[in-house]
Amino acid sequence: MEEKNMKFGTKAIHAGQHPDPSTGAIMTPIYQTSTYVQESPGKNKGYGYARGKNPTRVALEDCLAALEGGKHGICFSSGMGSMDAVVKLLKPGDEVITGDDLYGGSYRMFTKIYEPFGIKFHFVNMCDPENVSKAVNKNTKLIWAETPTNPTMQIIDIAAMSKIAKANNLLLAVDNTFASPYLQNPLSLGADIVMHSVTKYLGGHSDVVMGALIMNDDKLHEQLYFILNSCGANPGPMDSWLVLRGVKTLHLRMERHCYNGRKVAEFLKTHPKVDKIYWPGFTDHPNHEIAKKQMKDFGGMISFTTKNATLESTFKLASSFKVFSLAESLGGVESLINHPATMTHASIPKTEREKAGVVDSLLRLSVGVEDIDDLIADLKQALA
Repeated sequence: MEEKNMKFGTKAIHAGQHPDPSTGAIMTPIYQTSTYVQESPGKNKGYGYARGKNPTRVALEDCLAALEGGKHGICFSSGMGSMDAVVKLLKPGDEVITGDDLYGGSYRMFTKIYEPFGIKFHFVNMCDPENVSKAVNKNTKLIWAETPTNPTMQIIDIAAMSKIAKANNLLLAVDNTFASPYLQNPLSLGADIVMHSVTKYLGGHSDVVMGALIMNDDKLHEQLYFILNSCGANPGPMDSWLVLRGVKTLHLRMERHCYNGRKVAEFLKTHPKVDKIYWPGFTDHPNHEIAKKQMKDFGGMISFTTKNATLESTFKLASSFKVFSLAESLGGVESLINHPATMTHASIPKTEREKAGVVDSLLRLSVGVEDIDDLIADLKQALA
């Protein structure tokens, strides 16, 4: 069967992967090598030096491209490495429109690394496409969208962003980390580039750090691959193999993440101590209808605040869980709780954080795949 005709679960297991021609091994080998023997100077079998290409990594790149419905995939040593490559497409004087609720590491890269090089970033509320349209000017080159956003789960209309981008000859890049390819495929909605922190749902087991970009355009792929090879943010073969292994259960894990996420969100919504809850599956969540339209389900990421909370009481709550672990990152099989203001979003100034709802009392949950009864029991005892 051709890969393009495969269903998602079959692609997750088979796309880009073929039995090893020398042994028949069904699992892609870990090609732990830094260089490759050439038949004569400049004549090789497609592999010259491992910074450029490695067969284990190529198999993963092809698999991730298939999962996103894209033509090309490029893997990087981290999610930030993949973002860095996209910004390197720009030059001094260029401008970027992005969201006001953004992962703290993305904000830090934009403002601390690239603004001093003369690239300007506009942080707007992207929930309303009109805000993005108003921010476009003759210097705008890129729209960077994150949806659902980290950590208040804002839903950005990808098709509307694509319409604005195409009308103004801009690139549209979408960070699809929170949704994963199982729930959302931005390329099919008009995005030019899809970015993933592969560390999260794609790897799925909290044992690897990696990033990826997926695109359809040949020239864009050539440019981004040149940046990868020239600047060296490439992942190793062992990490590539770990993600290939993790991706094989992505569809199964996401089904459970979504099921558990819904149950946890419904429990928190009715709890007397919970004040605000952010989960796009609720009908009163801003842009819920957009989420329903562009996502297959609503995921396992949830944020919430408690009533009359202080920083001290929030810290105490965050540290009182027994099954949820207090840690950064997300998307692993284990459930995590995070305090964005001091952890993932600490690099964003307090005033800017609070404008987007990232207040000191906000806690973020990455709901894992444990038994739901144990997760609910843990929430009950922590909130008691």
